Amino acid sequence: MNHKILIILFTLLNTSIFAQELKISDDKRHIVYKDGKPFFWLGDTAWELFHRTNKEEADLYLQNRADKGFTVIQAVVLAELEGLNVASSNQEKPLIDNDPSKPNEAYFKHVDYIVNKAGELGMFIGMLPTWGDKFNLKWGVGPEVFTPENALVYGKFLGNRYKGKNIIWILGGDRNPENEEDLAIIREMGKGIRSEVGNAQLITMHPQGGSNSAMWFHEDDWLDLNMYQSGHGDIHKNYLVTEKLYKLEPVKPVLDGEPCYEDHPINWKASNGWFDEFDSRRAGYWSMLGGACGHTYGNHNIWQMWLPGRDPISVARTPWTQALNYPGAFQAGYMRKFFESLEWQKLEPASDLITDGPNNLGKEIRCAIATDDSFLLAYSPYGSNFSLDLSKLKTEKLNMTWFNPGIGESISIGEVSKNNTMNFDPPSDEKRGNDWVLVLEVR
Repeated sequence: MNHKILIILFTLLNTSIFAQELKISDDKRHIVYKDGKPFFWLGDTAWELFHRTNKEEADLYLQNRADKGFTVIQAVVLAELEGLNVASSNQEKPLIDNDPSKPNEAYFKHVDYIVNKAGELGMFIGMLPTWGDKFNLKWGVGPEVFTPENALVYGKFLGNRYKGKNIIWILGGDRNPENEEDLAIIREMGKGIRSEVGNAQLITMHPQGGSNSAMWFHEDDWLDLNMYQSGHGDIHKNYLVTEKLYKLEPVKPVLDGEPCYEDHPINWKASNGWFDEFDSRRAGYWSMLGGACGHTYGNHNIWQMWLPGRDPISVARTPWTQALNYPGAFQAGYMRKFFESLEWQKLEPASDLITDGPNNLGKEIRCAIATDDSFLLAYSPYGSNFSLDLSKLKTEKLNMTWFNPGIGESISIGEVSKNNTMNFDPPSDEKRGNDWVLVLEVR
């Protein structure tokens, strides 16, 4: 087969990736491809990607994330960091006269490039039409430029431009609606997008820290899945939010769209220390065993595309090109690979099966079980001992494995006899970062 034919075949493969549509699963718990194959949302927050990278930098970033197994890149069209009044890395501003009804074609050609490049690499763009300070200047720089009327126009523009593309829409942008106009702006923007894309693309909403989309929009038809932000304060028991939203009616998928970022100062103060890869991956496993449809990783330096010479936000300290290969990003990929090695979409929260184990200080054990009782997972963040009620597993024998989230490798224990209550002692001694996932599979 000659080189030209290989290029043609590769192009056809990429085209098929572009054409992949996502939808909500029949049980309303997960995201699936149009053919029903499960889709694992492994997100990365690259909020300033459109605004602060040129083509070469965008290529570097996207290839790195594809290589690590990310499936969703969350980026903002009208960016937070002076996204309206400071020109992008390509010397363009997104709007003419800061008017949402007058998009600047030159700016959007770069957005097009990044969307297409991500699609070629098999990833979706979680596209935020705007950062929230453009409709609710709670803090930040704004300016506020949206009304319900121009939000509808802007939504239609974006929907028409990116229909048929590898897009998941994320409204909001780290701001909560505080009055009827704010609510109308978000709803009208969603209405505009939906009028152009129909049901071929999913829509969710990114609130500010400690909040979730269900607080305002759970029963809105345009909201396909709930997103929350556990944020960057001290230890957040994000599984509590996941489990709460998991129980809501009507049923919708849920995920933590902005957890504590790797290399972010705890509670925004360097004197408190910095979140590291353990904090990042613990949030992921806690939420997944709480019933999430996926998870978003974040790195404090990457979201703002920080480089020396740029004003750091919240004492960012590492060039984003270096932060690309921080350990938490690799471990996020291990997490996806681990769950996809199982029928993870069958999992439902089952921490009531924990009969003994720590339940505070960030050591909390979490548990989930398959709906057909074919396997069970339990996560111990510190490698603490715990006990489980296994009476639901109707078998005499279990296959037992310990998975290490830090290195992405497993220790097979093999076949063990099942008792209705069993005690488990993860490898090594209890300590911060010695986290393990117990896998019990019915033989």
